[in-house]
Amino acid sequence: METPAAHGKKSDVKPAKLGREVQARLGQQLRAMYDDVLNQGVPDRFADLIKRLDANGNKDKQ
Repeated sequence: METPAAHGKKSDVKPAKLGREVQARLGQQLRAMYDDVLNQGVPDRFADLIKRLDANGNKDKQ
């Protein structure tokens, strides 16, 4: 299905806006879903990799 914008025509359709209550509820649900992920922290192998990359980056700046 083609849209008017695909042919260079201007569309009068405005983007949908969510009410504050809906936004708040979505935010609560997203925080509930991802809270565990945030609390897990960074695995040691990633932390080591970041340290090595930072060390290499600092050598290049000198």
